[in-house]
Amino acid sequence: MEKDLSTLWTNVLEDLEKKVSKASFVTFFKHTELLSWDDKIATIAAPSTMIVDLLQKRFQTDIKVSIEKHTKEEVTLFFTTKVFTPSLTGEDKSGPLFASDSHLTEVHKPPPMTVGHLPRVRPDYTFANFAVSSSNQLAFTASATVAEHIGTSYNPLFIYGPVGVGKTHLMHAIANSVYLKEPNKKIIYITSEEFTNEVVEAIRNNNTSQMKKRFRSAVLLLIDDIQFIEGKDRVQEELFHTFNILIDSGAQICLSSDRPPHEIKKLEKRLSSRFAGGLTVDIESPDFELKTAILLKKAEKYGHFLPIDVAKMIAERVQDTRSLEGLLLRVITQASSESSEITIDIAQKALGLMQEEKRGSIHADDIMKVVCDFYGIKPTQLRGPKRDASLVKARQVVMFLLKEELGMTYVEIGGLLGGRDHTTIMHGVDKIATLVENKAKLSEDITGIKTKIHG
Repeated sequence: MEKDLSTLWTNVLEDLEKKVSKASFVTFFKHTELLSWDDKIATIAAPSTMIVDLLQKRFQTDIKVSIEKHTKEEVTLFFTTKVFTPSLTGEDKSGPLFASDSHLTEVHKPPPMTVGHLPRVRPDYTFANFAVSSSNQLAFTASATVAEHIGTSYNPLFIYGPVGVGKTHLMHAIANSVYLKEPNKKIIYITSEEFTNEVVEAIRNNNTSQMKKRFRSAVLLLIDDIQFIEGKDRVQEELFHTFNILIDSGAQICLSSDRPPHEIKKLEKRLSSRFAGGLTVDIESPDFELKTAILLKKAEKYGHFLPIDVAKMIAERVQDTRSLEGLLLRVITQASSESSEITIDIAQKALGLMQEEKRGSIHADDIMKVVCDFYGIKPTQLRGPKRDASLVKARQVVMFLLKEELGMTYVEIGGLLGGRDHTTIMHGVDKIATLVENKAKLSEDITGIKTKIHG
C-alpha cells in the first residue's frame, strides 16, 4: 500500500478527473483530502456537509475502486468535514456548490472533530439539528439526558420506531455530544450487522479476546438496528456478556430498533430483559408539520433559504424523514446549477413532479405491495435481513422499479428497504436492468408487475 497519503490521493483524483466532467471535478473534488488510513479505513475530508453527502451518494463507488486499485487492499470509506484554508496563490478553485456555502455562518458549520475517533458517526447529526415535535419529544429528551449523564440516567436507552423517523440521528447526536465534551472517552457506534460481522470474523480467526476487549472497554456503546441479531445465538451470547460487563462498569449503552424488545422474535429472554431494563421510548411517524420543520432546518444547515411553500410541497411528497434530505439536496443542486434562488418552479424541475403526475399517482408503497403480491411474500421480508434467493430476487426487482418508476435515489431506496447501503441498491438495480436489457425471463415478471402497478 502506498504510505504517502498525499500521493495516493493525487493518483485517485487523476483517475476521477478522467471519469467525471470538468465542472463536476472542480465542484466536488478540488477541495478534498485523504486525511488518514487506519486499519483499512480511508478518511476523506470535504469542506461542507453538502459536499460530503454528494460524494457519498454519487461518487463513493468510483472513489473506492480507485483507492483499492492503487493500494491493492479492500477499503472502507469514511467521510467527514474539514475547514480548508483558502489558497494564498490567488487561484480560484471554487465551484458553484462551494460558492453556495459562502452563506454559511460559523454557527451553522459543524465543529471540527478529530478524524477517525468516531468512524460512522456523522458530525452534522446533532441535537441542535434535530427537529422536535410531539411525535419525538420523549425520545429527544431522553437522548439529551443520556448524553449529559452517561451511565447514570437511563441505561440502556432503547429507541424504537419505523424507518426514517430519526432514530439514527439521535444515536449519532448522543455520540457527538459526549465526544465534544470528553474526546478521550472510548465511543463505539456500530450497526447490529457490523457487530455480527465482527463476532463472526473473530470466531473464524480465533481472536475473540481482541474483539471482546474492543467492545468491553467502551464508555459509550451505541448499536443501531439491533433487531437484526434475532436468531443469531452466538452473537446474542457475546452481546449479553458484553452488555453485563459494560453496565457493571458504569458504561452507557444505547440501542435502536424498528420494534420494542418484546416484539423481536428469536431474541433470548435474558437479553430482551436487559434491553427493557432501562428506558424504552418510541418515535412515531412524522406528521406534515414536523416534516416541513425538518426541511427548513436542513436547508438552514446547508446555508440556503427554503421558502415555506417549497418546504410544504416537498413534505407532501414523502412519508419518512430519511427521504427528505435526498429530495432537498436535489432541489439545492438544481438551484445552484442555475445560479437561482430556490423557488416552486426550481423544486418542481428538480423533483420531476410534472413527469411523475403523467405517470399517475404511484407511490413507493404501491410498488412494494404489488411486488410482494406477485412473489407471495410479506413487506417485512423485503426489509428484513434474510437472503434467500427468492427474497433477494423480489428485493432487487423492487429496487429496480423504485428507481425506474419513481426516480428515487439509491439512498432513499436503501432507507425504504431496511436501511441498506446505497452500493447494495446500485448492484441490485444494475443486475435487474441487465437482465431486462438481455430479455431474460425476469423481464416478463417486470412487464407483468408494471401492468399491475399502472392498473
